[in-house]
Amino acid sequence: MIEEQTPGVGPTEEQPGLRRTPSQKRSRERVEHILSCATRLIEKKGSDAMRMSEVAEMAGISIGSLYQYFPDKAAIVSTLAERYNAASRDCIANEFAKITTLAELRSAFSVLFDTYYDMFLAEPVMRDIWSAMQADKTLREIELAESRANGRLLAETWARVQPETPRKRIEDAAFLIMHLGECTMRLAVSVDKPQGDRIVAAYKHMILREFVADATGEAASSIDIAPDRS
Repeated sequence: MIEEQTPGVGPTEEQPGLRRTPSQKRSRERVEHILSCATRLIEKKGSDAMRMSEVAEMAGISIGSLYQYFPDKAAIVSTLAERYNAASRDCIANEFAKITTLAELRSAFSVLFDTYYDMFLAEPVMRDIWSAMQADKTLREIELAESRANGRLLAETWARVQPETPRKRIEDAAFLIMHLGECTMRLAVSVDKPQGDRIVAAYKHMILREFVADATGEAASSIDIAPDRS
């Protein structure tokens, strides 16, 4: 659970994150150093076991100085999560910007999901942060907002290549696709890799067949999605 907070400061309804955006170069460098130390601690022992005092000690600053930037552990986790989210959004936006046909959208979606899966398998810190977000209501809301943002990217592209489909139907389906993708990824990385590979393949097959169909209603089952990844 993410519960360690600034002494004397109770929970807040505001989204966790930096107390303030540093404007001076020295302050920005300190924030980067704090986040780097937190990342190393998370990789070593997990975010649940990480303590603010340990972050301060590794960063070579007082606990008071740490709290000037991050009010609690959730703020550190949310800042790191947003960086991963921003990188993911950029990757999605860049790929979707190239798409001109529904066939290209199908192919790009499949490739992007595989890339996302590979990234989670290769980044234990990313997996840990994602798990930590499930234990905190405010952080779960950040994840939901991310699903909405990615859903909008998918919907805009989908509507561009399939304009005859009602936009509201596309928007709802795109949001659902992206949110289910997050749930699928969480499940896939929590089991052994062979089963995780099959779960990812099943999700892609289901989405491409049931949602991203062409204008005539033909399903996308012709796309080659291997049941096992090597």
